[in-house]
Order: sequence, then structure tokens, then C-alpha cells
Amino acid sequence: MKRSERKILTTHVGSLPRPRELLLPLHARDSGEQYDAASLERQISAAVSTVVRKQADLGIDVINDGEHARASFATYANTRIGGLERVMRPPRHIGRATRDSIEFPAVYEEMRKMFGARRALTGRPEDTVSLACTGPIRYLGHEQVKADIAHLKAATAGVPAEEVFVTAISPTNLEMYFENKYYRSEQEYLFALADAMREEYKAIVDAGFVLQVDDPRLITHYNRMPEISLEENRRFIELRVEVLNHSLRGIPDDRIRFHTCYSINVAPRVHDLEMKHYADLMLKVRAQAYSVEAANPRHEHEWRIWKEIKLPDEKILIPGVVSHCVYQVEHPELVAQRIERFAGIVGRERVIAGTDCGFASARAGDEVHPDVAWAKLKSLVEGAGIATSRLWR
Repeated sequence: MKRSERKILTTHVGSLPRPRELLLPLHARDSGEQYDAASLERQISAAVSTVVRKQADLGIDVINDGEHARASFATYANTRIGGLERVMRPPRHIGRATRDSIEFPAVYEEMRKMFGARRALTGRPEDTVSLACTGPIRYLGHEQVKADIAHLKAATAGVPAEEVFVTAISPTNLEMYFENKYYRSEQEYLFALADAMREEYKAIVDAGFVLQVDDPRLITHYNRMPEISLEENRRFIELRVEVLNHSLRGIPDDRIRFHTCYSINVAPRVHDLEMKHYADLMLKVRAQAYSVEAANPRHEHEWRIWKEIKLPDEKILIPGVVSHCVYQVEHPELVAQRIERFAGIVGRERVIAGTDCGFASARAGDEVHPDVAWAKLKSLVEGAGIATSRLWR
């Protein structure tokens, strides 16, 4: 992976606002419903070309396809994993009480209704079907990942960029989305998912791209499970890190970046897992770079933790310096100050300026308005320029 050797490099987490006309056919494909495959491929090709060029024109250094070939950073895997069966009920993780929804019940109920209304406006129905593992897990996504790679290679040909990355979901998140009804143990199921996703991870790196593994559940599990203790949660993380490393075996660390975050929950949050309770475990993931939230108001103060936890010499931090959960567009000077905090601790060459989370992370109702998302990325680039002028003067 490139380092910030001449200037502070910029990137983002992955998902960027998709054209509205893409959403329904993408959801249909990822849900196993009927869609016009040829038409969708043409739409994806055009969308990826547009979003790649827009990133480059804005000055983002490390770019991707904006996840425009997927309905979601997570549900894209629905049709890439074999051994699953459709179940006529909402996914288990939807609607489950969290520490924060228990703390703020009226607010979360109001938000649930508002979200339902937004989804209705986009024509996207409520989730009524989930997937369960009822047979041996295997990877089926070879042609789909090949198509993703082809679209991105075509779109980035001749486009100025320091590097290009591709996102892929972690086994930990698939474990949550797909209920296990086949494997004898939690651990056996996790390792089966890891072996399946390894095929996608290798395909991405073998194509010459940097792999970003998305794993929000690693740190949202604590909030989702009010009954567990911090020590029990650390044991949960330790096993998932071991499983992820199993799936990454043989892939060079310097072609991998790892992303974890507090998801797209733009709501009152006072029970997020604090970085001091997981940072040491996260650093055991076999990756060269770690992308974390560092800009939202609940976590901005945690930059100080890197004074206490030593970042290994070969590692890189990708702190979020603009956030998806605040609609105000961060001033470039604030962005620069956030970058300089991290540079002052770990060194300027080991900081890449990023975002807290994706701007179009999951379903239609979740997306940050495109005008806001691109304004935030513009501020990210401008802030990195200010930080560069001061750090290299």
C-alpha cells in the first residue's frame, strides 16, 4: 500500500451515493429476484465510470468503484454464497433491541417509522425474507467478482490515482446475516464462511487491487447484545479476528486494509464500544492499514489513545476526518487539524485521511444526500492539502 510520503493521501470507506435508477435492479439481483441482467450490466458500467472519474477529478488519491455494482456493502454476498435457503421472516439482526434503543426508546421508535416512510418513497419494500445456512457453505461469486473487477479496470484505465481498492464483507458479518442451521458449532460455521470469502479476497488482490475488508460487526456487537460483558465481548472479537486471519492467509498484508465502524446508526448513542476496549485486538488483524471512525462526536476524542497504544512501524492509520453521521460539512481547517493530530503521534507518512463510514452504506433510505457526500469529500481533499502544507513545510 502507498504511504503518505510526499503529501497526506486521501481515501474513503467505499460506498458513494448510487444513481437512483440503479437501486431497484441491484436489490432485485442481490435478493435473487428477476431483473434484466444485460441492462443492469450496462448501467453498472456507466455508473462505475462516472463515480471513478468524479473521485479523480475531486482529487481523491485512493479510489474505488463507489460500490455502484452492489445494492449494499453486505447484501451483495447473498447470491455469492452457496448453502443458503430463503426464510420468510425478517433478518434476525433487524429490530433487535440494542443498549441504545433501550436507553432512548421513544427516539428509536420515531426513527424506525421515519425510515419506513423513506423506504416507501424509493419503492423499496420492508425486509420480509432472510437467508439461513442449511447446507455446506461454498463460494459461488466467481463470475460476479470477475465482472466487478472488469468494470473497475475499465473505469480506472488512464485515470490518475495513487491506488485503487475494492471492498469485501467479513465472515463475521455474514455470520450475523445468515442464521446457521447446518454446522455443529459457531466456530465451524465461521471458518466455513472464512474459507468461502477467501476466494473473493484472493480474486481482488490477484487482480492488482488493494483489498478492504469491511467488518462493522466487530465493534457493533457489544451494543447489539446488551446482556454481554466487556470481557465476553473481547472473547467474541478474539475469535472473529482469528477467523478473519484464517481467510486472509497467504495474501500479503501490504495489500490489505481493514475497516470497522459503528455502522450507519445516526441516532443517540451512548453505549458504543470504546476504542480502548478493542484497539489492541484490531491490530492483530493481518492488514497493513486500519480504517476507523475518528470524526463523529462520540469518538473524536479517541485520537489520544494512539499515544498509549503503539501502532506497529509497518502499519498505517486511516482515521475518519469527515463523518457520515453529521450533515454539517466539516470545514477544511478542522479536517486539517484532525489529520495533524494523528500525524503528530504516528508520523505523517503513516496517516491516510479517510471517512468514518460509507455515504451509501446499505439501503436506499440510508444514503447521505449526494450533494452533502461530495461536499464532504471536497472538504476532505482541501483539508488534506492544508495539513500537507504545514506538515511538509
